[in-house]
Amino acid sequence: MHKNWGRVIAQGGATFRQISIGAVVAVLAAGAVSAQGFVFNNVSIEGNQRVADGTILTYAGISQGESLSTGALNDAAQKIRASGLFETVEVVPSGSTLTIRVTEYPTINRINIEGNARLRDSELLQIVQSESRRVYNPTQAEADTAAITQAYAQQGRINATVTPSIIPLSDNRVDLVFVVTESAVTEIERISFLGNRTYSESRLQRVLDTKQAGPLRALIRRDTYSPDRVAADRELLTDFYHSRGYPDFVVQNVDVALTRERDAYLVTYNLREGQKFEFGSVTVSSEIEGLDPAPYQDAIRVRGGATYSPVPIETDITRIERLAVNRGVNFVQVDTRITRNPRDLTLDLAYVLVPGPRIFVERIDIEGNGTTLDRVIRNRVEVVEGDPFNPRAIRDSASRIRSLGFFQNVDVNARQGTTENQVIVDVDVVEGPTGSLSFGANYNSDTGVGLIASYKQSNFQGRGQRLNFDLSTAESNRRLTFGFTEPQLLGRDLRLGVDLSYATTNNENALYDTESLRFSPSLSFPVSENGRLTVLYALDYNDLTDVDDDASQIIHNEAAEGAVTTNSLGYTYSYDTRRTGLNPNAGVLLRFGQEFGFGDTQFIKSTALAGAEAKVLNEEVTLRATLEGGYLEYQDGSSRVTDRFFMGSRVMRGFEAGGIGPRDDDTDDALGGNAYAVLRLETEFPLGLPSEYGLTGGAFIDYGSVWNVGETYGEDVIYDDFTPRAVAGVSVFWTTPIGPLRFNFTEDLDSQDRDNTKAFDVTISTSF
Repeated sequence: MHKNWGRVIAQGGATFRQISIGAVVAVLAAGAVSAQGFVFNNVSIEGNQRVADGTILTYAGISQGESLSTGALNDAAQKIRASGLFETVEVVPSGSTLTIRVTEYPTINRINIEGNARLRDSELLQIVQSESRRVYNPTQAEADTAAITQAYAQQGRINATVTPSIIPLSDNRVDLVFVVTESAVTEIERISFLGNRTYSESRLQRVLDTKQAGPLRALIRRDTYSPDRVAADRELLTDFYHSRGYPDFVVQNVDVALTRERDAYLVTYNLREGQKFEFGSVTVSSEIEGLDPAPYQDAIRVRGGATYSPVPIETDITRIERLAVNRGVNFVQVDTRITRNPRDLTLDLAYVLVPGPRIFVERIDIEGNGTTLDRVIRNRVEVVEGDPFNPRAIRDSASRIRSLGFFQNVDVNARQGTTENQVIVDVDVVEGPTGSLSFGANYNSDTGVGLIASYKQSNFQGRGQRLNFDLSTAESNRRLTFGFTEPQLLGRDLRLGVDLSYATTNNENALYDTESLRFSPSLSFPVSENGRLTVLYALDYNDLTDVDDDASQIIHNEAAEGAVTTNSLGYTYSYDTRRTGLNPNAGVLLRFGQEFGFGDTQFIKSTALAGAEAKVLNEEVTLRATLEGGYLEYQDGSSRVTDRFFMGSRVMRGFEAGGIGPRDDDTDDALGGNAYAVLRLETEFPLGLPSEYGLTGGAFIDYGSVWNVGETYGEDVIYDDFTPRAVAGVSVFWTTPIGPLRFNFTEDLDSQDRDNTKAFDVTISTSF
């Protein structure tokens, strides 16, 4: 052993061959420290052109005369590399001099994107973080490549490839080029469901925002796969089932797979429906001393025997809490306690009034609204500084702000205030576009082809006001409309509207021309949970001109009166449960209005509409019934053709504009009537086609008439009494990117000889 140690020592330069083991270990330890420790009096930096020596030394963290170990030198090299400015870095000790050799990354002269057609350069350059006149960094270039690839994936082009490359230039500069190879859209070929027993696959597909690829794939962007959209669709499915009596429904998972060719997605929702429940007993109780629950019992709307849904429960809780505030009782919280009865599939619901925490709103902070005024948002927040804090009111405020339609995103949250019993409400919004300017053409089966220009702004000058201007010209008429709405007059739910319209018609479809002007300001406000009242003033100007010699003598006599100006006051009451009712599958709309003419011309014009809609057969079939009518009565003077009712295809299908009703027996001129009534019954049902086509079928029956010309001036008028007509037909509904279209094919069941029937028309589809 001693011989071996002696050889080691000799190799290390020692002069002793006889030494103890302990001494040898001590000498070796001292030698290792000496070999790993460096002290430099000079630092030499080589290869740098743009980056100053001092900057490199700062990155390295080295000071002159400092003792450094080998590990410290390695750390210095890593720090220089981490700056992202150098392609290579060497740190070489040589005696008392430390040499740092670097190779700088080039500077980016220009960034180009090549091969892209589906996404513009301006769109892609916004997501590229590399910058011209900055140092090229390959790590950042790779990140930019991934970002561009992801942008294409969001467009459904998951097979698109992006390759970064650099083109060397003089003076250590490069052009950075991203070469894109675009692929076809990877669409959703199939959306299917497992575990659905109650609702058909086609019905559930209509719930989802995501759609299968169909014939309109070039226009519809919802047939490409998006994880965010699928997550939202899970919520839509959950809300759909919960609101229809399935409290245990869950989406267990969503399987997303690519086809073997990687050109389409297959999306499968695995569902667990659970059992359908109804409400059992519904009670209100109080755990607050001295608070009588009896007055709150009348506030609830949920009734035993109704299908379970969380929506009316939320509505009841809101109603109870508002009643408590109105009665001067603050810090009341409503707990819902549900007891299951599995045997009869009912849920007993108990609303329990419990003490809530005594917390107040310290202040409300609004951020992100660069255009919209703070007061517009504050009008939608149900609390003000100093009010008792109510989490439900905060959630409702977020929904009310979103309903404005001004913002792409709305977040309303509460955080701790300056004291424990105070909170600060943060309202963060991201503004979106609120205006549109459009030019185009339209088609109306009554008036023919027309050109249109339209300007709409739903947040005029950031005040939440609505402004619209429309100009249309068709073969037989021209129309100009202007509208202005202030939805929160005086900071309340009081809607001020100002409407102005000007229209002219020529004798394309009649033997006379008309000119009309209407100016009508109005105020609208709620009178109940589902009821709203509108009061208005109207100034009307009507004139009949260029009456053909062959026109009816009635029209000649009415035109002889010249231009007529009338003033009227009116109101309209509407009651609508289609969106706020407790039954998601049924709704009712009632509307009744009157205008009272005063001054030189006195009249009463009454109109009414009653409509109901219900979905049956697991919501596959929609049934609608609408009864509509009107009556015009003059106390002083008589009506003219510009005042009376006409029934176009919007009111009764199967007839031309003015195709039914009173007519001059000699000239066959349509004269309109002072009264009309029509009953419309229809159904809408699936055609068995894939839901992505957006096509459904329908059938309808219309029954009604228009009658009572009033003053006939001794002329013979036919069909002046109530002479009912009846038509039946089938419809094809087509949901398109430009709007829901309806194609009606009609057969008259009961018509008169002089009626002008129409076997086919195209309209915009509406509910009532």
